[in-house]
Amino acid sequence: MQLVVYLNFPGTAREAMDFYAEALGGKVTQRFTYGQSPMGEQMSEADRDKVMHSQVEVGAALLMGADGPSPHAAGSTTVNVMPETPEEAERIFAALAVGGEVTMPLDETFWAHRFGALTDRFGKRWMVNCLKPM
Repeated sequence: MQLVVYLNFPGTAREAMDFYAEALGGKVTQRFTYGQSPMGEQMSEADRDKVMHSQVEVGAALLMGADGPSPHAAGSTTVNVMPETPEEAERIFAALAVGGEVTMPLDETFWAHRFGALTDRFGKRWMVNCLKPM
């Protein structure tokens, strides 16, 4: 089984998913708009360019997102990123923190070489969790 986080945005999915691909060292592998969908002709002109689906791949991991159709699309979600080394944890944490707010500084804990939490510039919550061997 694979768990994939799906993020909803209030019209900023394209910018956000590009940002995450760069920050995490991955790439956007899928993206289409409402206008490209079978219901595209039924969409308002303003909504046709909004992202209906986007996918970022980072190694074997996936992150998906879209511009949600409701006014409450930017709901609460936390993404847990689990890098293999403290150096990678520090790089990812620093990249995601740009323009955001750190809620727990990246530091060593009893369970992790590095753990930290932040809210990024798009209002999404992240944890960076570089686990110690059990």
